[in-house]
Amino acid sequence: MAEATITSKGQITIPATVRNALGLKTGTRIRFLEDEDGRFSFVPVTGSIRAMKGIVPKLGRTVSLEEMDQAIAEGACRGMKPAR
Repeated sequence: MAEATITSKGQITIPATVRNALGLKTGTRIRFLEDEDGRFSFVPVTGSIRAMKGIVPKLGRTVSLEEMDQAIAEGACRGMKPAR
């Protein structure tokens, strides 16, 4: 189990094993989350939308707005429960 010590300035050094497991790099922002029991956890704050460029593969063709609307409508219908 990894541990850290709080300095007099309220700072900690996140152990290398934890940094590596979470993919934390210098400058990564951390968000602290409190659960209903008063315990805290932390997660890296996701980067800007620009950092996501290229993450989704291209379809190889342009998709029209009508095709997007149709796909959204079909997806919404699949999630609906039948009326009784």
